[in-house]
Amino acid sequence: MPSTNYPVIVGAGQLSHHPKAIEQTLEPIEMMERVAREAENDAGAPGLLEKVDSVQVVNFMSWSYTDAPGMLAARLGAAPAHTVYSAIGGETPQRLANETAQAIAEGRTRIALLAGAEALESRRLARKLGAQLPWSQRGTPQRIDGDNRPGFNEVEARHGATMPTRVYPLFENAIRGRLGLSVEAHRDRLSELCSRLAAVAANNPYAWFQTRHSPEEIASVRADNRMVGFPYPKLMNAIIETDQAAALIMTGSRTARELGIPEERWVYLRGCGDATDKWFVSERVNYYSSPAIRAATQRALGMAGIGVDDVARFDLYSCFPSAVQMGLDALGLRPDDPRPLTVTGGLPYAGGPGNNYVMHSIATMVQRLREAPGEHGLVTGLGWFATKHSAGVYSTGPPEGEWARTPPDVDQKEVDAMQSPPFVEQAEGEARVETYTVIFNREGEPEQAIIIGRLGNGPDARFFANTPPDRDRMLTMTREEFVGRRGHVHSEDGRNLFVVK
Repeated sequence: MPSTNYPVIVGAGQLSHHPKAIEQTLEPIEMMERVAREAENDAGAPGLLEKVDSVQVVNFMSWSYTDAPGMLAARLGAAPAHTVYSAIGGETPQRLANETAQAIAEGRTRIALLAGAEALESRRLARKLGAQLPWSQRGTPQRIDGDNRPGFNEVEARHGATMPTRVYPLFENAIRGRLGLSVEAHRDRLSELCSRLAAVAANNPYAWFQTRHSPEEIASVRADNRMVGFPYPKLMNAIIETDQAAALIMTGSRTARELGIPEERWVYLRGCGDATDKWFVSERVNYYSSPAIRAATQRALGMAGIGVDDVARFDLYSCFPSAVQMGLDALGLRPDDPRPLTVTGGLPYAGGPGNNYVMHSIATMVQRLREAPGEHGLVTGLGWFATKHSAGVYSTGPPEGEWARTPPDVDQKEVDAMQSPPFVEQAEGEARVETYTVIFNREGEPEQAIIIGRLGNGPDARFFANTPPDRDRMLTMTREEFVGRRGHVHSEDGRNLFVVK
């Protein structure tokens, strides 16, 4: 039931660790302990961690433990009645915050610790040195909480659409086609946007790269900025090989007052929203917008009782520029909006530690709002291929009236009801390109073109395809607009092949 025990974040901790030798590495469980204790110190409440009754850990990519929440609780001297080890998804930290806030408001949770860490840089270092990491024994998680479905289906995998670096460029080229920009004008638009993000990272002490990048530097394809998936050179891609950790301590305003936590440490989760787009990429309504981001952000803003014009700063999920633009589109904003679009610097520059980036964006947002009492900040997170979405509105000021989260099913029903084009596994006939990308290898050579097309001359059935492995043709696809280009598709050895006219 609704409650005036408003959910608040009272402590936040972050770590960005750059090991130079194996003996300097920290395993994820140790990193989480460090940031949890930092969050306790941040709250100004010694002994707070021993009182937590919920410990929630974000899914790891770099290491695995049989019971990560239990191990973390034991290290902290806590005995929680509730533990979570999440499923995969970059929206996870915000979604956990939303669910925890509801549990606090309903009296099911009193004090919660949310934590996550990645040590993919340490894994890379160990591979480079041919060394073993002196860490805890790995184990299969005894339980994974949440939707753990894979993010792609067999047909999408058959055509190469299995990784973010291969799928987000499909969204980007669709956005360019929708805007009607030339390849050159679109490149300039992206490099300006990314340069803005990098400038924020340069002033973030927890950023993995504290480096400014000019638009020209980001756009220029060269040996140290190779093309990855057209139109994204390396500097437009999330960097997951980082050693980073972050943690939050959440409780209710009444509990925080009882514990003597100073009110200047409190940051309220004023509003929240969660929604999921059509699960598989082949099922999407289109490739240039996200109905679920719109649903989640509008729900969060509405619950907070504010409009987008009342938001002072954002942290829009930024694994790739298309994700930022989908967020802007959902909010009715332009890329040149003068307000900060990130508080961290984003995943390509501040670092993209697996599923846990948004824990860093919330922790940083907490600090920024404490520095500017009364302002509002909006954080978004997404998982898989712009599939799962969560949003939160934060402020140092309390909500008006009761705190009550709208069940996510309410918005989900509307998203699910949207009509998608029919999809065919084996395509044959005249067709046109709906969107596409060209994937490059580490030597800078094109290795595969991925096409999402539509049969016929109108809005007919959708299909996935590749092009023949013609180097010159693939390079041409990076210099000329191929969205809308017509050709012929046929099935060959289990894959569809699209040949441009």
